[in-house]
Amino acid sequence: MVSAIIAAAGKNRRMIKDQKARGMGFKHKLLLDLDGKPVIIRTLENVLETGVDECVVVLGHFSADIKSVLDDFPDKRLKTLENPEINVELSDTLLNGVSNVEPGLCLCVAADQPTVSGETLGKLLKIALEYPESGNIVSILAREKSGHLESTKGLGMPFVCHSHLLKEYLPDRDDNLNPILGDMLADGVVFYGVPPIDGLELVNINTYDDYLLVLREWLR
Repeated sequence: MVSAIIAAAGKNRRMIKDQKARGMGFKHKLLLDLDGKPVIIRTLENVLETGVDECVVVLGHFSADIKSVLDDFPDKRLKTLENPEINVELSDTLLNGVSNVEPGLCLCVAADQPTVSGETLGKLLKIALEYPESGNIVSILAREKSGHLESTKGLGMPFVCHSHLLKEYLPDRDDNLNPILGDMLADGVVFYGVPPIDGLELVNINTYDDYLLVLREWLR
């Protein structure tokens, strides 16, 4: 079983601040348009392109607004769920996700990563699926060095690992992702970095400038 967890529960603080500074009305970063489709739909399409068996989008802040663009999505593999508490860290969002999917490999993606292609996400899954002991590996998008990694510095999503690792390391952490990945590495979990196709795959849409950059490249 291969599942996908898309984290879409954040406060959107940097985008709100940036749009306010520009004198703009607020629009959630996941609902901004990328060539006719919202950011979150572009991310979702890339994830589903990999052939995952199921996909859960975990919501929190602005859940009603985001869910409104997902309700009519035609793929039956998709389901949405909300965090019981809104003001939680990424560790809680991912734990909520993994608690609501079948055991097996999990592709974990941030909803503001529409630039990470289905091809690259598929490579992450391929590495984890082919590893002799797939339960003890994290395949992750490399930001510097690729191949077998000795450090998790600067790393985050997207990544693939077995659900049992998430259930072991996420509870009671109330933390961002990188320290948790560091603990996995220290305990002997294998980390393998997959290089991006290009620099754009490393861009998360956090600010309006990030969005404009992605939009320019998207329309080229």
